[in-house]
This record gives sequence, structure tokens and C-alpha cells, in this order.
Amino acid sequence: MKVRDSGMPEEAVWSGFFSPESILESFGLDGETKDVVEFGCGYGTFTLPTARLIEGIVFTFDVEPDMVATVCEKSGREGIWNVVAEQRDFVAEGTGLPNDFVEAVLLFNILHHHEPVALLAEAFRVLQPGGRAAVIHWNYDETTPRGPGMDIRPRPEQCITWGEQAGFIFFPHERYDFRPYHYGLLFRKPL
Repeated sequence: MKVRDSGMPEEAVWSGFFSPESILESFGLDGETKDVVEFGCGYGTFTLPTARLIEGIVFTFDVEPDMVATVCEKSGREGIWNVVAEQRDFVAEGTGLPNDFVEAVLLFNILHHHEPVALLAEAFRVLQPGGRAAVIHWNYDETTPRGPGMDIRPRPEQCITWGEQAGFIFFPHERYDFRPYHYGLLFRKPL
């Protein structure tokens, strides 16, 4: 099932909205981080920086075959060999990965999906006990230059509720302001 479209801009515009390395660092990803799952690779904006940063493998999924092909091409061109990209409807089919498999999950600009709790439940399933699910989304502010319509754009409080419904723990000090357009939340799977 394709995520409700938020009008994905051209790559040059899209990449200008983020500082991937800074965001990943805020969520505690570093050279000791093992395997990571990314839901929705898009242009690889976070895929490639994550792969360069972590020790393990980035398992990334996207429903759009063109996005997967782009990430595979970029990974090969840049000599990044710890990315496994797969075209897959991860909401309808899951990731296909084992339970309790990875240390971290990235859910970036995707929780406006029709089934956010199901998506978070799959993230919870593949995370090891004590694992982290990192979420970013567009601020609930109609003046942002991009992002899903306000009728489907989740507020941070909605995401927190959904995360808790999926089984995650959220600590208020793990809420981030990724200026100028995004907020971040870090969920933890109980030990």
C-alpha cells in the first residue's frame, strides 16, 4: 500500500530540508550501532548517511521501485556495501525480517500513512528488546514548504499515542526540534 502522498519534491529540494548526520547523531546512532531498518528509503537521504555511520547493515524498504533503484545505484557508486534495499509493501507484507532482529528503526516522514499503528507495530516486532525507533515528521504547521496536508499530518502527541499503542515507551526528554521544519521522537522497546 502506497503511503498517502505528500508531494515528494525533486531530490535537490528534498535534501535541502535535512541535516541527516545531525539528526542521526541526535538519535544516538554511531559507529557502534549494529543493524538498522529504514521504512521508506526515498532518495537515500538518510539511508546512505546511516550506512556510512553505523557498524552494521541498513535494511531499507520502499514501495516505489524507482526509489529502491536509486538507492542501490548510489550505494554502488559510492562504494557503500552495507545497504540492503528491497522494493516491498512493508505495511501489507511486513519487512520479512525476523523478530528482535535490529538495534534501531528509522521512520522518517512516514507516519501520515493510513495505518501508522500497524507500521509502528512492525517496527516494534523487528527491534531487539531495548532497541530504538527514531521518528521524524513535518511540524504541524501549514507554513512549512512541503509535507503532507494538514488533514493527514500527525502532531507529535498523535505519534506518541500511536507508538505507545504499538508497545513502545516514550520519555518526554527524547523529543527533538529539528529546525526549521521537523520534530523528532525517540521510542524504546522495553527490555
